Amino acid sequence: MAKIKLDEIDHQILDMLIENTRVPFTDIAKKLSISAGTIHVRVKKMEDAGIIKGSSLTLDYKKLGYSFIAYVGVFLQKTSQTKFVLERINEIPFITVAHITTGKFNIFCKVRAKDTEHAKDIIFMLDDIEGVYRTETMISLEESLNDKKRLMHSIFSDL
Repeated sequence: MAKIKLDEIDHQILDMLIENTRVPFTDIAKKLSISAGTIHVRVKKMEDAGIIKGSSLTLDYKKLGYSFIAYVGVFLQKTSQTKFVLERINEIPFITVAHITTGKFNIFCKVRAKDTEHAKDIIFMLDDIEGVYRTETMISLEESLNDKKRLMHSIFSDL
């Protein structure tokens, strides 16, 4: 994967795609006063370089009935069990993110649940995984910040 240099046009394209991954290239082209073909070529260049890795959809979990969020730190009996435990965690669809971490926890997970009762059931599933010594749970009261654009703009200013 070759390292590519991004210019201001690339930054603006990424800015618009982060805002809405489904925005048509023709709309981006109009806003930037360049051709849709140029947008296509630049996006393809960034995909080939691995800067853009697919696109994603943002769901409103609250409207789907999954507004309860908890973060669970997982303590393992042995760090050598990490891969096995992660494979078991992957079988629990309500655990949407899992990180191998340093510090207090071996693994740190994000749980999406319907309510506290459902979250309790998910945490019990985690506790039942062979190799899990114990867990520690934190309940999210509100997601106050989730902004990919601020990081992207900071990265661009460093380039």
